[in-house]
Amino acid sequence: MITVRGRRIETLFGEAEIAGEIDRLAREIAATTTDDLLVVAVLKGSFVFAADLIRALHRAGVAPEVEFISLSSYGAGTEGGEVRVLRDVETDVAGRTVLMIDDILESGRTIRYARDLMRSRGALRVEIAVLLDKHMRRKADIEADYVGFACPDRFVVGYGMDVGHAFRELPFVGEVVEAS
Repeated sequence: MITVRGRRIETLFGEAEIAGEIDRLAREIAATTTDDLLVVAVLKGSFVFAADLIRALHRAGVAPEVEFISLSSYGAGTEGGEVRVLRDVETDVAGRTVLMIDDILESGRTIRYARDLMRSRGALRVEIAVLLDKHMRRKADIEADYVGFACPDRFVVGYGMDVGHAFRELPFVGEVVEAS
């Protein structure tokens, strides 16, 4: 447990553990991918995971093209939450294999929207890689093709994920447990 900005944070997944899982994921993806892979990182939370996974893919012999999409979910906590594209990909996805990278798969609504958007634009195949899978929170019928860790039903921060725009810089995934 460490204290950051006056808040105590318990480590759930450490740096070395995350690095090992990313290397494993990259090898799995490399074994099944095409030469024309387009990686689409879902911003903001995935930026650290996406950067590390893209470098691990390079070490595994895959040289993907990289794009970004930023989505906002309106009506959070309601069944009919609307997803809106804030920043769209610039690359034509038609006929391509697309690997969507996200930090955490919880309700599944946002990543399902992104997957369906890529499919509607003619992507040949759309796969999903997530660092964390919080399956007990799923509302949409969707699963990730590549998962780093099953995540306990806790609010997590670090490794790109935040609370109130804080803690994204932490090199591990943790839970804020109390104020100091």
